[in-house]
Formats: sequence, C-alpha cells, structure tokens
Amino acid sequence: MNKENKKTYNNKNDYKIKRRIIMKIIDKIALVLIIIGAINWGLIGIFNFNLVAAIFGDMTLLSRIIYSLVGISGLWGIKLLFED
Repeated sequence: MNKENKKTYNNKNDYKIKRRIIMKIIDKIALVLIIIGAINWGLIGIFNFNLVAAIFGDMTLLSRIIYSLVGISGLWGIKLLFED
C-alpha cells in the first residue's frame, strides 16, 4: 500500500468518526427536545398548564419555533428506535 492510498483511507475513517460524533450529538439534542415536549404535554394533560406558552407567550414566533423543533425531534426519534 503506497503512502497516498493510506492517507485516503485515513481520511475516510476520520470522516466516518466525525460523522458518528455529529450524529450522536444530534441524537442527544433531539432526545432532550423530545423530553421537553413530553414534559410539556404531561403538564397540559394533568394540570392544564402549557409551560412553553407560559414562558415564551401563546403562539409567539419563539414558541412556534420551539414547537417545531420538538416536532422535528419527534420525527428524528423514530430513527432512534431502529438503531442498533
């Protein structure tokens, strides 16, 4: 194996390692947002209290962004079910 092929091989491994690290970070962020959404829904169901609306306002731009991120995280969570 010449030096050039070895360098390419290491770059591919480096790329795979970096990609795995980034995916783990995204997975953890998604999981945190899923937990926040679950807690908020629990508060709504048990106490009729919407924590996101109480903190950020009822359907303000910021609260809508948070709801959207929680929803996207829920979709991302489907991927987590099927990982090994």
